[in-house]
Amino acid sequence: MPRLLIIDDEDALRRLLRSRLEVSYDVTDTSDPEEGIALALRLKPDAILLDLMMPRYSGFEICQTLSSLSFTQQIPILILSGESSERYKDFCRNLGAIGFFQKPVDFDALLKALARVISGDRDSTRTQARLRIKAALRLRGHDSSGAPFEFFTATENVSENGFLCSCRANLKENTIVEVYLESNGQHFSGKAQVVRIDWPGTPRQTCDFQFTQKPADWIL
Repeated sequence: MPRLLIIDDEDALRRLLRSRLEVSYDVTDTSDPEEGIALALRLKPDAILLDLMMPRYSGFEICQTLSSLSFTQQIPILILSGESSERYKDFCRNLGAIGFFQKPVDFDALLKALARVISGDRDSTRTQARLRIKAALRLRGHDSSGAPFEFFTATENVSENGFLCSCRANLKENTIVEVYLESNGQHFSGKAQVVRIDWPGTPRQTCDFQFTQKPADWIL
């Protein structure tokens, strides 16, 4: 089963979450934020449910830490909070969270969100093997407003027909861009389509690209 990590100092809520989720997920939970970071590094869960208000370290700090570590930065983080979603939602997104649920938790919405983010990651993994290879890229195209863009970026996550990279352009899913491999000169690799966007509209925005045809000049 997909592995789920819950970091929340509220014992009653952790028990409730476990009872509702352990039918579909391998659930590990902790009330200790520091232990939560250690568990995330050791277990590599498919998703993390994170409380904002905890003693010693806040959920904001944990979210920022997990999003900055290479071993955990691709794990989807969903925030659980008793605070107003309007007050903290955008701030949490800027720190790397991809979902926000205000307490008391809407379990139907939470289950749908978990299924979506976890199945998406697993489908992508099953489709083709990903390798950790560094490469410099130049992307060129038109953003969601129709304005042209061109910028350099880098990837450390590549497959035979795609790559994941940071992307500062305002793009939408299905946008097609030109991809140039910046290795010993500039080489046109082909056109690629955005198939997934993580942390959209934030400084940490990343885009998952798939080539529309077999790339002419690529890393693999």
